[in-house]
Amino acid sequence: MDIKRDGAGKRKWIRRLLLGMAVLVAFGATTFGLSRLKPAAPNVEAATLWLGTAKRGSMVRQVRGLGTLVPESILFVPATSEGRVEKRLLLPGSKVTAATVIVELSNQELITALSDSEWAVKAAEAEMLDLKVRLNREKLDEKAKTAHIQSDFVQAQLTYDRDVKLFQEGLTADLTVKLSKAKAEELQHRLDVERERLAASDEMIMAQIEAKRVNIEKLRAAYLLKKKQVADLRVRAGVDGVLQDLPVQVGQRVTLGAVLAKVSQPWRLKTELKIPETQTNEIRIGMLADIDTRNGIIRGEVSRIDPAAVNGTVTVDIRLTGELPAGARPDLSVDGVIEIEKLNDILFIERPTIGQAHSTAALFRVNQDGKQAERTQVRFGRGSVNTIEVTAGLKPGDKVVLSDMSQWDTHNRIRLN
Repeated sequence: MDIKRDGAGKRKWIRRLLLGMAVLVAFGATTFGLSRLKPAAPNVEAATLWLGTAKRGSMVRQVRGLGTLVPESILFVPATSEGRVEKRLLLPGSKVTAATVIVELSNQELITALSDSEWAVKAAEAEMLDLKVRLNREKLDEKAKTAHIQSDFVQAQLTYDRDVKLFQEGLTADLTVKLSKAKAEELQHRLDVERERLAASDEMIMAQIEAKRVNIEKLRAAYLLKKKQVADLRVRAGVDGVLQDLPVQVGQRVTLGAVLAKVSQPWRLKTELKIPETQTNEIRIGMLADIDTRNGIIRGEVSRIDPAAVNGTVTVDIRLTGELPAGARPDLSVDGVIEIEKLNDILFIERPTIGQAHSTAALFRVNQDGKQAERTQVRFGRGSVNTIEVTAGLKPGDKVVLSDMSQWDTHNRIRLN
């Protein structure tokens, strides 16, 4: 016979309640403990990372830009007269001297004008000779006339002297003396006039000859100009160098002043660097620069800064002071760096991918054992092309990851394998 046991069901219910509460407490404690645990650090291959070490010392600030080698000056060879291109004697790239003929033009009207001008000069010279002969003949006639009057004057003076003596002796009348004297005075006056005219004739002759000479010089200058224009139909380079461009074709008609060729001197080159507009405020004339031609480094200095910006860049001219390496030629693409200043006794690192001057960035600093790296806030100061100043967050000897670590933005630690 079953015997009823009072309180057994109640104790069983209490045990289940306590067991459930224990399970809930254990679950909560486990959840809380797990929430306090740090996420596991991901593993990263150290060989795939770019590491840098913080150093204290001197840092040279630089600005970098891409550019090209260009001639210091390009000679544009213009047409000095209209004409038709008959021959192209050279092709671009050919070496030339100042006397090298590069293009031949033709202009029949100019040749005809030269011939007409030459004959005009010869005609004026012939007229000059005729004028000299005629003026000399007139001068001789004037001299003969003067001499004749002088002879008449002498005779009249002698007659007057004779009549005076005869009058004194009472052998002639007073009227005869007066007539002799009047005639002598008249001839003397005429002689003075002729002598003045003869003296003035020299000046008149010189004036007429000078006027004719000026006219001849004018015609000769026109002739020489035409002669030079005809000679310039054989277009010469003008300077020693390399024919850079020849933009005309055979048969083409060119006008006065049209550019026939461009000549440059490849041994006199400069560099035009394109510098970002935001980096040009510290560049000054005379700053040193290094130009990399991929075949050598050329030393230079800043010679000009363009006052205007184009597409966000400013053109900076570099005058090359070093020797040009082999292969240096106009339009060659180069890479240049300009030295802004030298900073002494500062802490700096190689420039990371996310490093900007006067900003703060989070970098992974490698621990002493080299097996882990932790995220650290680093404040940067002045920057250069490949290095940047560190003002806070690192000390000399600290190694940091300089590579792009954006894929690990959710982690503060990484393991280095």
